[in-house]
Amino acid sequence: MSAPQEMSFRESVDMMFNRAVALMDLPPGLEEKIRVCNATYTVRFGVRLRGKIQTFTGYRSVHSEHMEPVKGGIRFSMGVNQDEVEALAALMTYKCSLVEAPFGGSKGGLCIDPRQYDEHELELITRRFAYELIKRDLINPSQNVPAPDMGTGEREMAWIADQYARMNTTDINAKACVTGKPLNAGGIAGRVEATGRGVQYALREFFRDELGMQKAGLTGGLEGKRVVVQGLGNVGYHATKFLSEEDGCKIIGIIERDGALVDADGLNVDAVQQWIAKHGGVAGYPDASFIEDGAKVLEEECDILIPAALEGVINITNADRIKAPLIIEAANGPVTAGGDEILRDKGTVIIPDMYANAGGVTVSYFEWVKNLSHIRFGRMQRRQEESRHQLVVDELERLSSDSGIGWELSPNFKDRYLRGADELELVRSGLDDTMRIAYQSMREVWHGRDDVKDLRTAAYLVSIEKVAASYRAKGL
Repeated sequence: MSAPQEMSFRESVDMMFNRAVALMDLPPGLEEKIRVCNATYTVRFGVRLRGKIQTFTGYRSVHSEHMEPVKGGIRFSMGVNQDEVEALAALMTYKCSLVEAPFGGSKGGLCIDPRQYDEHELELITRRFAYELIKRDLINPSQNVPAPDMGTGEREMAWIADQYARMNTTDINAKACVTGKPLNAGGIAGRVEATGRGVQYALREFFRDELGMQKAGLTGGLEGKRVVVQGLGNVGYHATKFLSEEDGCKIIGIIERDGALVDADGLNVDAVQQWIAKHGGVAGYPDASFIEDGAKVLEEECDILIPAALEGVINITNADRIKAPLIIEAANGPVTAGGDEILRDKGTVIIPDMYANAGGVTVSYFEWVKNLSHIRFGRMQRRQEESRHQLVVDELERLSSDSGIGWELSPNFKDRYLRGADELELVRSGLDDTMRIAYQSMREVWHGRDDVKDLRTAAYLVSIEKVAASYRAKGL
């Protein structure tokens, strides 16, 4: 008997979509309209580097325009191809729908290893790629708004925003053409940490769900829970940093491309990240055990497993050996369709990628709104808020004095109560609210329907229904 064949990432997304719509009552034509990618643009362009012209291939895929603009990151990776970009664009549609960000789904990619180029060369390449997309309205504040993804960050987004402004000199909303920009270029406080912060908020909400906890065989809160993370990039770093520092989790395993670190007493996430930044990997880190075959650490005994880097790291070859009762997909597509089936049969609970890593697009939405409104969040109301709170404190202190009781408000309470919310606090509040409401909408379906056995199917059902409602409202 031949070994079971693993599906591609795109086939996995399509299969998970099909599994959900089989439980819905959608007209066949509408089902097809939601599933397929509307368009994918492939661009090949030349850049003169190191004395010769080098040709690069890039993509921008638009999955669904049930809402516009469409939204989705741009990744720089040698693994970029049309199938991957289209699968990621589809995931963006469902993700935005689930967390009620008013966007359709899109995704972009450039087939390049950014480590092979210096900063000036990368700027030339990025600007030329952006130029090719901008002139076709594939980057536009009202039509298509990219963001950072694997291999890109604030720097690349600032270059893209500047390129758009150069080509659209009278567009007052030019900064809204892309999100994930540095603060001094129209960005928003809390965007860099947003996806990792969203993972933390997602876990907090899961641990408030008693029935979900029972299904995962977990008890208590996040305090003391053992966590293994695969990938200490932006998302994995922030998620584990917040979980360890604020929720008392123990990060017992960190897996990177050159191996893994293990320490049953918990690793110092900041120290490991600094080591990686200096040495390019985890090998040689002095304060933990090093395991050369990092993938083996995915199979360690732990409470929570966080795959936060690549697609397909948990698949039909290793899923049956995964011991974690709870997996939260901080990366896009880290569990293949085949791996997902094995894990479901074992009773493992998976918090799916389209929800778990939606913190990035949620805060991107806030940044886009900030750019369109041309004002920092909190600027108008913060001091007024403080003044109103001061009135309450003054009145309480007057009552205490007049009545002769002589009680005092604790200084810590007074300082915290009097401080009005700044942009970062408002962003975190909005993200927390978004992650809570989205989880609750999935939970209702997961626990409320006998034919829904897992959170991923619940997430697809919630998001597809919202997309279908948008198309119906358009008269389709």
